[in-house]
Amino acid sequence: MQNSLRKHSSRFYFYLVACLVLLVVAMFISVNTGYIQISFFSFLQTMVGLGNPEDAMTIFDFRMPRITIAILVGMGIAVSGAILQSISSNPLADPGILGINSGAGFAIVLYTFFFQSFVATNSAFFVFLKPVVALFGALLAAFLIYTLAYRKGRIAPTRMLLIGIGINAAFSAGITIFQLRMEPVDFTRTLVWLSGSIYATSWTFVLALLPWLLILLPIAFYKSRTLDIISLNEMSAIGVGINVNKERKWLLILAVLLAGSCVAVGGGLTFLGLIAPHIARRLVGRSHMRVLPLSALIGALLVVASDTIARIVIAPAELPVGVILSIVGAPYFIYLLLKTRN
Repeated sequence: MQNSLRKHSSRFYFYLVACLVLLVVAMFISVNTGYIQISFFSFLQTMVGLGNPEDAMTIFDFRMPRITIAILVGMGIAVSGAILQSISSNPLADPGILGINSGAGFAIVLYTFFFQSFVATNSAFFVFLKPVVALFGALLAAFLIYTLAYRKGRIAPTRMLLIGIGINAAFSAGITIFQLRMEPVDFTRTLVWLSGSIYATSWTFVLALLPWLLILLPIAFYKSRTLDIISLNEMSAIGVGINVNKERKWLLILAVLLAGSCVAVGGGLTFLGLIAPHIARRLVGRSHMRVLPLSALIGALLVVASDTIARIVIAPAELPVGVILSIVGAPYFIYLLLKTRN
């Protein structure tokens, strides 16, 4: 038993370090991707304050905020997906598929539509307000999913998935209606953002998102043991004194807060919360003390890598990062759906 635990622990630390190394490599490649090329030596000089002003401006004012947002958004949505899959006992659960992302997006589009003049004149303040607005929409989506999927004291995984897809379609239709009534510039900006874009981010966006994740991610890691017990079966959870329904509600709120705050800044990154936890479980097993941290790093790595690819594919123009993630995630979702049915 002890040998098995040591083996799992060593595997976890190996993959954790491997993901960190890959993330650092992806960050450097991302920093050097663009019209202005920065060599590794120039990058190191700039990081210690010895580089030229042009490189410093390119790195610190444009590329590092974008990379930081990619890391934060990737971590938040990946952990949110891992929590949703656990509390619903549904391997296909994902904030994007279940409609939580579209709920958050609908709230922001609605707010932008009705308060266009305020948003235009207070753009910096609106950056900090966006996570709060997004959370109302995400919580509304989660409330509808939970209420409609809850039957006879439990949530059926298939029912939750189907209701989530329906909620997603309803909010997406609402988004389209209000988008078509926007000014062309606002319509284009909203369309790109909803596709999942971290283009034109700044340190202001980082400051708007960072406090949410500094609070929510430690809580999620603290709840790892509870997630382990709930994912076994309800009788085991009740036997150790856990109120299953109460814990599921609080964990659902936690997952929604993580997803909603990230969507407010990074847009709708569908399939990210599906892919990252599955990769983590394949590597280190089902213990959430290992799955959640590794999912966070894998999510960060996926977004940084996808954003780099999105800037290369049709350069000098660029694709939304959500498009790249969907190209990878959609086939994987179909594979998991077929596997689950079988």
